Amino acid sequence: MSGSRWLGGLVLLVAAAALFAVFRPAPPEAIPVTFTSSTQCGACHAKAYGEWEHSWHARAWTDPDVRALSNDFANTDCIDCHAPRPLFETGVAERVLPRSARRSEGVDCIACHALPGPGGHVAGTVDRTDVACRPKLVAELASPEFCAPCHDQHQTVEQWRATRYAAQGIGCIDCHMPFRDGDPVRGRDHTLSGGHDIELVRRAVVLAARRAAGRVRVTVENVGAGHHFPTDERSRAADVFWRPLEPEPGPWRWLYRFRSPYRDELGVTDTLLPAHETREIVLEDPAAAGALEVALFYKLTPYGSDPEHPDPEREAHLVHRVRVQP
Repeated sequence: MSGSRWLGGLVLLVAAAALFAVFRPAPPEAIPVTFTSSTQCGACHAKAYGEWEHSWHARAWTDPDVRALSNDFANTDCIDCHAPRPLFETGVAERVLPRSARRSEGVDCIACHALPGPGGHVAGTVDRTDVACRPKLVAELASPEFCAPCHDQHQTVEQWRATRYAAQGIGCIDCHMPFRDGDPVRGRDHTLSGGHDIELVRRAVVLAARRAAGRVRVTVENVGAGHHFPTDERSRAADVFWRPLEPEPGPWRWLYRFRSPYRDELGVTDTLLPAHETREIVLEDPAAAGALEVALFYKLTPYGSDPEHPDPEREAHLVHRVRVQP
């Protein structure tokens, strides 16, 4: 075949392919499904479902700490966010409503994705009608306002708005639902890592300590949290402890607590550490003259078994530790 004939045939093939792409029939619409449980989502979205299944969203109703702090949900205000109806029923940034069924599924797929009205549509990142969930592109799904109905109950989203991250367009999902392996094509991780992920907590703050003018000056800097540290639950606390190391490591001694009190805790000061800020705590104790260790511990419930003799290594998670020489 001559070069001109070969080129002409190629042009015809390209033209035919273009015409087919323009005029090919649209895929048939899928029969809409009424979603009654998040288990239905696992058939098509196994990766996201598996991540969610092991998330704290999935355990929002069954978590023993939540059951204890809510008095087994006798505090009914907690039910709204721990077993919510679909968020889009009330609207983005509006208070969610509690559901009466499937509470053991906690904050489930339906709560975040189901759209109101007929047709079985869900909020997603694409528009499609040829699959059972018939997703619609809803940009608000990625906005901090979408998280606010539950996570701004303790001003976490409000705290974020005051940070440089907000000004730079870095939102909640950029840290808490990152792209899998940093690849947008792979979608966002639905593990929803937060305060239960100690590695995420460790990346949020830096602990340092030094001697100056006869004192030990301890600093904690919020370098990575897009909000105060710690945040969201008023039950959460971060404590600075220290102990002498000579002649051998002594028991831990409490120095400072980062925490926001409940409304009924009168006389307790809010000591949360805002994003980008550093808090200095001065240690003045004759026992601190020798080598010592300073540590930051994080816990999900502020109360220990023995308030007079706290045992942070048993009751909390170690975040950072530093040594200070004489």
